[in-house]
Amino acid sequence: MEEELPPGEQNSHDSECRRYYSRHLKFGWWSLLFFLSLGIVLEMLHGFKIGWYLNVSNEARRLMMTLAHAHGTLLSLVHLAAAATVKQAGVCSGRWRKIASPALIAASVFLPGGFLLGGLIIYGGDPGYGVFLVPVGALLLFLGVALTAMDVSSAGQTDEN
Repeated sequence: MEEELPPGEQNSHDSECRRYYSRHLKFGWWSLLFFLSLGIVLEMLHGFKIGWYLNVSNEARRLMMTLAHAHGTLLSLVHLAAAATVKQAGVCSGRWRKIASPALIAASVFLPGGFLLGGLIIYGGDPGYGVFLVPVGALLLFLGVALTAMDVSSAGQTDEN
């Protein structure tokens, strides 16, 4: 539940919420640009029939790069949704600011980054060691989304009272 703030602290709370709104809005749009650009590069590698990307022996690389592009693009949209949630639903509790927001940002680095690093260097058809970042990113994403969902639910209960 969101606690009532004294009038003097309300301005600093609103300012902090605006900062988190801005952080996720900017992170979402810049990461969307990055991962859409990655998609364009992958399309060019495919279009120019670059063996490093298309050879049958590089199937793991192609899969990892595609997963990096897809997950990164999706997570960029999650950040835009997080910004809208902060702005519209007023979700900006201490728990969201201290845990959920950083978890979402870290997940957006580790999850697609793990796929990307795993695809840069492959070992006999297996992804590189960077792929070990993927489960860490997945857990951080789960944590960030779960805490956001709980805060949205409790914000709705506060509004009804």
